[in-house]
Amino acid sequence: MKKRLALLIIGLLALNACQHSATDYTGQYPDAVRPIFENKCATAGCHNEKSSSYASNLRLDTWQAMFKGSSSGAVVVPYNAANSSLCYFINTDSNLGPVLLPRMPVNQAPLSVSEYTAIKNWIESGAPDKAGNIPFSNQSTTRQKYYLSQQGCDMVAVIDAATQLIMRYIPVGNQANIEVPHCVRFDPQGNYAYVSFTQSPYLQKIDAQHDKLLNELYLGSGSWNLLHVSEDGKQGLVSDYSNINGKVVMVDLEKMALLGSFEDLASPHGLASNPTFDTFWVTAQFGNTIYRITKKGNIKKISIDAHEPNYNANTLDPHEIIFSPDRSKYFVSCQASNEVRVLDAHSNALLKVIPVGTFPQEFAISLKQPYLFLTCQNELSTLFPSFVGSVYVINYNTLELVKKIEGPFYELHGISVDDENANVLVASRNIASSGPPPHHTSVCGGRNGYYSFIDLNTLSITNTRRYEATVDPYSSDIRFKK
Repeated sequence: MKKRLALLIIGLLALNACQHSATDYTGQYPDAVRPIFENKCATAGCHNEKSSSYASNLRLDTWQAMFKGSSSGAVVVPYNAANSSLCYFINTDSNLGPVLLPRMPVNQAPLSVSEYTAIKNWIESGAPDKAGNIPFSNQSTTRQKYYLSQQGCDMVAVIDAATQLIMRYIPVGNQANIEVPHCVRFDPQGNYAYVSFTQSPYLQKIDAQHDKLLNELYLGSGSWNLLHVSEDGKQGLVSDYSNINGKVVMVDLEKMALLGSFEDLASPHGLASNPTFDTFWVTAQFGNTIYRITKKGNIKKISIDAHEPNYNANTLDPHEIIFSPDRSKYFVSCQASNEVRVLDAHSNALLKVIPVGTFPQEFAISLKQPYLFLTCQNELSTLFPSFVGSVYVINYNTLELVKKIEGPFYELHGISVDDENANVLVASRNIASSGPPPHHTSVCGGRNGYYSFIDLNTLSITNTRRYEATVDPYSSDIRFKK
């Protein structure tokens, strides 16, 4: 698992050793760390403006440049030295934190314990500049950002939409064991986000302005999977993905209190609702059935094929459900039959079957373009050998397949559309040992995953940059969808 960190580049060994020479340093590091970066990092041949293209595109000559990241994304995450990969390669004592090779600075004396500790403590205090400014701390009420759940680490990564870099990590869960944060969803107003867990009975609430855990609600035993938030942000649904005796609970998100539940459902998973939040659609993960449930508790079974409703696994297996913006139809990803089924929202009549890639999973929708995006987790790539996963783009008005997007993905799952910046984030879980080796290790253990971006206008990969995250990045959502 040990790989080159953002302080290194492929081919660095072909370079001469970093030379200690005067620089035109004009950065804004505080005095506690400035001499370290100036004399041991941003030297000729290493991480300065002239040499950074040979050093993983990482510049350390100025504070501002550091927070543009490297070829693999963020190297410093404010307030979180444990997940700041820069620390791993300047550390020589495993008692102080992770130690990875090659040690930095290359072919020079290592940093002293006091120098390493100074950088680590600086990051833990928020990595401020000399004036005390914390990176990404401004525009808290308006900042466009993604949340990305890390199933293997009990954290939520906070990604700044403008720079595309991880700007914070939010620890979630309340137990010592990994609780597997499965789904994350913002409210439409961008004030709060919510996290469900497959290995914990709690729903947790996050202050989305300050990226801080606020509150939690005990849901009871269950494998809590998908979340759905009402348009006014006041109520929500959470599905318990339990076979035969599964359930969906309704939650007052303002008071963090249970309002009621719909019981005896078979492996409920995907969730959708009408605008008034009094009628709900729930996929039964196995078979051919979705449920239409009213707030009063009336439950109707709807078949998405020509057969009677059933729960026969490995037939269609509806996974996720989403409505078109005009509410005239809904789309269901069928992970066993590798297709999307489109049904009329009023009559539930089947309108079209759209073949897609292997193991279709999550949807995301654009309001700027008439595009519905779908991740197909297990589809082998023909354009990128050894990679797995693709994104299918469907025109939600004409129901025609627009494009299949391949890229350096591996086990795609989470997806979010950023209409404001014309980007689509896709998360590669990368949990299989056959996936691309992680760029660096993680304090969580396991294999790091990564995320990539698609240009919303051209429907092409913006670049081949893989932004590394921690273990099993799974579910994503974008703040301010509209």
